[in-house]
Amino acid sequence: MFDQLSADNLQKLIEIYVIPWGISGVQALIVFVIGKWLVTKLSMLVGKTLRHSKMDEMLVDFVESLMGWALMLVVIIAALSQLGIDTTSLIALLGAAGLAIGLALKDSLSNFAAGVMLLVFRPFRIKDYVSVAGVDGTVEKIHVFTTTILTPDNKENIIPNSAVYGGVITNYSAKETRRVDMVFGIGYGDDIKKAKEVLVDIVTSHEKTLSDPAPLVVVSELADSSVNFTVRAWSKTADYWAVYFDCQEQVKIAFDAANISIPYPQMDIHTDKVA
Repeated sequence: MFDQLSADNLQKLIEIYVIPWGISGVQALIVFVIGKWLVTKLSMLVGKTLRHSKMDEMLVDFVESLMGWALMLVVIIAALSQLGIDTTSLIALLGAAGLAIGLALKDSLSNFAAGVMLLVFRPFRIKDYVSVAGVDGTVEKIHVFTTTILTPDNKENIIPNSAVYGGVITNYSAKETRRVDMVFGIGYGDDIKKAKEVLVDIVTSHEKTLSDPAPLVVVSELADSSVNFTVRAWSKTADYWAVYFDCQEQVKIAFDAANISIPYPQMDIHTDKVA
């Protein structure tokens, strides 16, 4: 009789606990395995799509990894719910933890968001010469949180992306051509037409200036000590400084040869002799 009672209790125990838990465990395992397989395939598909759109590789890897972790969290919660575990409190706990982490990493998240915008919209690329956050230089690296700018005197500046994206971005390398603006002054006693001919000849004969758009040479100001000419010539972006520096030197040499003076600021003082 005792053996029969024990057998009945064991059978009831199996029917009440073991079988339901076993079924739930198998269902949870199936949900987890299938979910993991779907997450892997979906992450790979998204990564492949983003790579075909020629998005930055670093951003693609980050998005793929972030998406994988987020979807796996959903799969784990779904698998736990199959075991009969109340996931409501778990979801609330994860939400509270996410809020606390977000508040603690507010600045970092701001830099991250700006970094994503920089990598997606591409206001500049590696090797571009830019002016951002008060720094002029060549873009060396673009990370999710920071951008590295190398100045012409070889100083490395690491700038938070929120400062980069939150201000004015000037990209000097964005276009194939640039306009070279220069100002040259001559004395009031010099021949304006002759000086203009010299300037026109210099900018039009330079091998690195473009004929279209045509250079411009005009009298722009009658200043206190000089008559100023504004000279505007177009060149390829890579030749900008070569044109600028060459023209400065050639104008000085040509003005000296043509006896055209380049005045400097001066003040005349007249004194009266008192008897």
